[in-house]
Amino acid sequence: MRHYLLALGMLSFSFLNAQTPATSAAQVEAGIQAKAQLTETSLVKNLPFTNIGPTVMSGRVVDLAVNPNDPTEFYVGYASGGVWYTNNNGISFTPVLDNSPTQNVGDIAVDWKNGTLWVGTGEVNASRSSYAGIGLLRSDDMGKTWTNMGLKDSHHISRILINPNNPDEVVVGVAGHLYSTNAERGVFKTVNGGKTWNKVLFVNDQTGIIDVAVDPNNFNNMYASAWDKDRKAWNFRGSGAGSGIYKSTDAGNTWTKVSVANSGFPTGEGVGRIGLSVVDANTVYAIHDNQDRRPDMGGGRGNGGLTKNDFKGMAKSAFLSLEDSKLNAFLRENRFPQQYQASNVKQMVRSGSLEPEDLALYLEDANSQLFDTPVIGAEVYKSTNGGKTWKKTHEGYLDDLYYSYGYYFGMIHVDPSNADNIYVYGVPILNSKDGGKTFKFIGGDNVHSDHHALWINPKKPGHLINGNDGGVNISYDDGKTWMKNNSPSVGQFYAIQVDNETPYNVYGGLQDNGVWKGSSTNTESTRWQASGQYGFESIMGGDGMQIQVDSRNSDIVYTGFQFGNYFRLNLGTGDQKRLSIRHKLGERPYRFNWQTPILLSPHNQDILYLGGNKLMRSMNQGDDFEAISGDLTTGGKKGNVAYGTLTTISESIFQFGMIYTGSDDGLIHLTRDAGGSWTNVSSGLPNDLWVSRVEASKHKKARVYASLNGYRWDDFSPYVYVSEDFGATWKNISSNLPASPVNVIKEDPKNMNVLYVGTDNGAYVSVDRGQSWHPFSEGLPNVAVHDLIVHPDASELVLGTHGRSIYKADVSMLQAISADVMNSVVIKGLDPINHSRRWGASFGKWYDAFEPEVTVDFYSPAAGKATVTITNAAGVEVQSMQVQADKGFNTMNYDLSMSSKAQKALSKDKSAGVYPAQNGKYYLPKGDYTITIKAGGSSASSALSLK
Repeated sequence: MRHYLLALGMLSFSFLNAQTPATSAAQVEAGIQAKAQLTETSLVKNLPFTNIGPTVMSGRVVDLAVNPNDPTEFYVGYASGGVWYTNNNGISFTPVLDNSPTQNVGDIAVDWKNGTLWVGTGEVNASRSSYAGIGLLRSDDMGKTWTNMGLKDSHHISRILINPNNPDEVVVGVAGHLYSTNAERGVFKTVNGGKTWNKVLFVNDQTGIIDVAVDPNNFNNMYASAWDKDRKAWNFRGSGAGSGIYKSTDAGNTWTKVSVANSGFPTGEGVGRIGLSVVDANTVYAIHDNQDRRPDMGGGRGNGGLTKNDFKGMAKSAFLSLEDSKLNAFLRENRFPQQYQASNVKQMVRSGSLEPEDLALYLEDANSQLFDTPVIGAEVYKSTNGGKTWKKTHEGYLDDLYYSYGYYFGMIHVDPSNADNIYVYGVPILNSKDGGKTFKFIGGDNVHSDHHALWINPKKPGHLINGNDGGVNISYDDGKTWMKNNSPSVGQFYAIQVDNETPYNVYGGLQDNGVWKGSSTNTESTRWQASGQYGFESIMGGDGMQIQVDSRNSDIVYTGFQFGNYFRLNLGTGDQKRLSIRHKLGERPYRFNWQTPILLSPHNQDILYLGGNKLMRSMNQGDDFEAISGDLTTGGKKGNVAYGTLTTISESIFQFGMIYTGSDDGLIHLTRDAGGSWTNVSSGLPNDLWVSRVEASKHKKARVYASLNGYRWDDFSPYVYVSEDFGATWKNISSNLPASPVNVIKEDPKNMNVLYVGTDNGAYVSVDRGQSWHPFSEGLPNVAVHDLIVHPDASELVLGTHGRSIYKADVSMLQAISADVMNSVVIKGLDPINHSRRWGASFGKWYDAFEPEVTVDFYSPAAGKATVTITNAAGVEVQSMQVQADKGFNTMNYDLSMSSKAQKALSKDKSAGVYPAQNGKYYLPKGDYTITIKAGGSSASSALSLK
């Protein structure tokens, strides 16, 4: 099949081609204020969201703050899930950051003498979803209220140290922007509780402070580690000459670099992330992610086998003289398709259609550059003279600790009661009893990998609290056994999906926690620990990605993990088939995004689309694929991160083969003939932004929506667009959306005027197709929303958040709203209720009475008092009440009781079924009733039936 890329004949103005700068702190602040103001007037501020979990897999922990005098009391900081508090050793937790404008956490610190809680916002682990913060927050009432104490352009705060003898003296390490340079990074200090700050250490505008550690006996003596890094969407340089260790002997007022030439600590371009732990005035440990290359030990496997590097620069004659058995072994070990055997590959080289180097190029992409790079990796150093000189504590390499992503870890801890008892962690957690000479693994079956925080009880050796990508674990025997403490809903979802079962199931792919499936009716509680039946189940490992469910059979599920590794699952039989998508020998490897997009065709559920840099299509449920496009990106960029990849796919329900794709480098393409030809429809859109979603309308064939995302430029502006002509022209409908990158836009399946967007700081709805936006807030914190979907039958909006698991809300009233009724009261219809004689009674004297409750949802055209009356079939008023209504959607709860006046009147008729309940209330008897609500000069009624 031939594929044609047609340029759309529209001129782009120069301002569209210019890359926008990083969003300023003032713009972020304005966005926070704008969202607060919008929330006050939002039509949907009372529309309630319910969290349905899951909790057991948790999310990434970044810090712990433990009361040293009572270790059952501690705070946990989650990367994008806020701060949670427990005072019962983790049996239960309470969120304490929900009243702040962010859930993004870098570090926490507590002055346990007076209860002051400090939160440095913005995670510092430099991952794909390490969201920027808004500065340094302080609470003096355990999180009820928060004050921003400054450093608002810091983005990512690594460490907070409070002087135990003077809580107004605080030293803060700031990593700075992740994707751009900035000046507000380094070490900052206040002596007046955060009213003013002094920058006391600054290296340069791309080097920040990743750790600050203090002598436990002397606050004047502290060390700071600088990290020189540069992250882009296509490349991550995790080391640089600006990295190093600094020391202060005056409580952070002045600093001297101690990791200098001849100190014994590495210097130069290979110095990566450094973690620190101070024992006393003389002794300090450091763990270093050394990005220098390992010395060449001769190459090869040591067993005579071939490696891909052997083919680089290999002459044709040398290739043709290779033994067939060795060449075939190489081809099979590296998963070349079976069609490639030594004999025909040699013939391809002999004929000139292939070069020997092509066998190496076949295997190389950005991911191989990242994972195959032979760097030195993790090293532990120790100084016994206050940082003047350093010595590595161990011989050889600490392999299988950091693997290829040491930037993600970088912490070391020393037991306060034993200077030789140290702990380090990366993917596993390790312990050394001999000062770092040897190490042993101390994880457990119920302990997740990828560790980021550890607390060691200074009064009870072996008592550890560990934070990792899977939540919190506690050990009392130095890691021999662990208990898991995962009750908070802090899952970090990338993608969300639903099926057509009744009740429907929700599926989600999570950061480092695989793919999970659970009922939409799930309610998180501890009851499952008695029954053994948890409401969600894991169906895939790795970093969970997108999910597609066959609408004909919900047992057939397509999902997978990062970089395009997808599978077809049969959940009924347990069968699993890996989807094999291989390029041809002589072609460069396909490029797959971290979150590779997949889509089942709405026209035929046997047809599966999958996006690399080309669009792949399978006609037989993923048994085989073909590329139906050329490269639909700008071609990628040189780097160690896959780039120039497709990120989103949408096929129109109006026409088979009418498909839109979006890429991470800002291109949107359209085919109307199932891939026969393609048109670039990106003209008029900003350049180089990540196309986070393209959505073909379900209501009009020519209409299409798109959201673009500048997160990877530290550009937090919202970009949302609509086209009414198949992408030929675009209209910006970002309107009044506050500053926050947009991850998803979806059109309501029933009401074409209703749109939903998910941003890095919450979810919004528009009831006028993008002319204005209203934030959701009831029950929903300011958290990143990565994905959302509206169930077409249940009329429920499901949000996949990256930090607070899954939320749902009934949006049936939103779907019913239109310009015709915006000035009238509207009541949502009520389902019949089964009457029960148990109402008002309890199972025994130790239990509360069971009280019924019905939720009445209504729309009010104006704010003010609303009068609610309930009448029976005879027109007799049985209850009346007044509620305070806001303009927009409101919710009230009614306990089905009747007024004393009605009770007295109806009790005269013995056949009316009116009797006092055990709790003294009189409840409505069986029958038909009418609820009438009057508000804003309008009224409406709805039936209420008690069976």
